[in-house]
Amino acid sequence: MTAPVTAPVATDAAGDAIGDAAGGETGQTAGTPTPVRSVQTTWLFTLGSMVFFSVFLYACVALMVLQEVATAGDALDAVVLMLTLAAAGVNVRYCWFLRVGRGGGLPRTAWTLALLAPAASVWVVGLFAPNAALIGAIPLWMALCLIACLLPKRARWLLLAVGAGLLVMHPFVSDALTGSEATFMDRYSGWLLAVYVLALPVMLLTSLWWWEIVVTLDRNRHTAAELAVAQERLRFAADLHDIQGHHLQVIALKSELAERLLAVDAEAARVHVHEMRLIAKQALEETRSLVAGYREVALDDELQNAREVLTAAGATCMLDVDPLPAGTDLRRALAMTVREATTNILRHSEAGRVGIRFRSTAEAYTLEIGNDGVGAASSAGTSGSGLAGLRERLLPVGGELETSFDPDAGQFTLTVSVPTRVGARA
Repeated sequence: MTAPVTAPVATDAAGDAIGDAAGGETGQTAGTPTPVRSVQTTWLFTLGSMVFFSVFLYACVALMVLQEVATAGDALDAVVLMLTLAAAGVNVRYCWFLRVGRGGGLPRTAWTLALLAPAASVWVVGLFAPNAALIGAIPLWMALCLIACLLPKRARWLLLAVGAGLLVMHPFVSDALTGSEATFMDRYSGWLLAVYVLALPVMLLTSLWWWEIVVTLDRNRHTAAELAVAQERLRFAADLHDIQGHHLQVIALKSELAERLLAVDAEAARVHVHEMRLIAKQALEETRSLVAGYREVALDDELQNAREVLTAAGATCMLDVDPLPAGTDLRRALAMTVREATTNILRHSEAGRVGIRFRSTAEAYTLEIGNDGVGAASSAGTSGSGLAGLRERLLPVGGELETSFDPDAGQFTLTVSVPTRVGARA
């Protein structure tokens, strides 16, 4: 079977997981440039900071409630503890959706309801548990802070104001329902926790603000690179126009002059035709020298071209290709190998079957190109200048080239092996 020739996107595992969470479930616009590894690292640091802050606050709340459960043994305190742990798990997972940035839009409704349900339950049950006054309001406050980050600016501040009201109102409503006069600060000496709770929205919004700056800088870097490429293409087009335009103009004039002199002075016409040939040759050489430093060789294109050319020459070409590596230097070296091997098959063999196989393992990338049209005499030239040039091209990427010949089957095989670590460098 012939495998399709595809080139995978170079992303790390952490980036894939984050992309699935933030993009696949929040409905990000398709076509957004994928952040490079350095931007992924920035997001991991930002996400880690927000998750750490959330886990720290929930750990404080859970430990305080656990202390009350151990001391008073109230069933409502145990319920508050269980709901708090459930709210903590959803809260940590919800942090992944903040990658879209401030005002980036809410994820699926199910995720938002899953975030609010246990937090709101803690708030309600905490009203009837005297030992959970104000503590029961913290999970809902944290959930509302996460949601507010994804809302537009006006709705964001409105939701934070509502959340602050629910936070402050909770102990007073609880005291009215239970008749307790103890305050949170007297019972838990929770001034430090209160400071962390009030600092939560500031930490979240400033972290997302920093993340947006990094993403903007990365996009600007991509834009600058694209502009540089476009500028270089314009320069190249101008140089090519200068070379071809001049020579074509001279050729047009001399061909017109030779046409007029053909019936009058055949010798003079022949001189002009000879000069046109020299000018055309000079234009071709200058064009080749100009293009030599710019032309990129695409591995997937070379594989497809090899199959088409060999098929047109009467050979059956089978491609068996694993996902291609991401490294630019490696892809270029392998593409040149495919091109040189195809040229050698066309020049020096009468192949009826050609097999091109590319394998990607944890240790190495392996490219094998074999054909059945090489005779014993032809195999003697396997160390020619073409293969020597390929070996030199493979040296920078740590590759090795080997050839083998089976005289009984007339099978010649060229094998290139490159360490897998080289293919990771994009």
